[in-house]
Amino acid sequence: MPRKIGNETKHTIYQRIRADIITGQKKPGERLSIDILKNEFGTSVTPVRDALQMLSQEDLVTIKPRSGYYITLVSLKELNDMLELRQILELAAVERAAEKISDEQVIRLENVHEGFTTDDDANYARYTEENKNFHFLIAQASGNQELAKQIKHLHDRLARFMIIVRSGKIMSNVHGRLIERLKAHDPMGAKKALQKELDDARTSIMDKIMQEEAGSWHLGVSESSRGR
Repeated sequence: MPRKIGNETKHTIYQRIRADIITGQKKPGERLSIDILKNEFGTSVTPVRDALQMLSQEDLVTIKPRSGYYITLVSLKELNDMLELRQILELAAVERAAEKISDEQVIRLENVHEGFTTDDDANYARYTEENKNFHFLIAQASGNQELAKQIKHLHDRLARFMIIVRSGKIMSNVHGRLIERLKAHDPMGAKKALQKELDDARTSIMDKIMQEEAGSWHLGVSESSRGR
């Protein structure tokens, strides 16, 4: 059924399409028709095209010249590399954050943590945003803004995979322990708390993908590899 949103902004369209991608309503490799989307949202071509451009910057949508817009395919190798990169970047960030984090930054982290919603069907998209914001704030507390931007972008790319694990309740407990270690300015303790989250997430994602989701995710040869 069409979702008429009148004169809503490109950001609203972006959020709606992004939620559909993250929750699996739109599948990897699926073509996104601008004409269909503009009718669905009751708007013109321009905000739809702008929204798809925003999603391409998060690597959730791939733009193919003279072909159109597609939900980005991710190979198993690319997924594993992203999870490994996340571990490298976030462990470096949390170690520095534990040394430098201010009282104000701790309060901001606590506010995000306290506002955490469950990862049930109704809260999928918000769950990924809350988790991304939590880790982004930690990275900002490291004092390295480029590191923070890289971590934020990585969470955007991994959102589709992190959401299928349904680890929100466990993650909330881990985040609570992590905040305590950051407040204590304990780099090793903070790294240990984060390491558990990273290890559990990586194991759960790879197991889930390999056992149940591989067919629907079309994991295989990457887009870049096909052109070689």
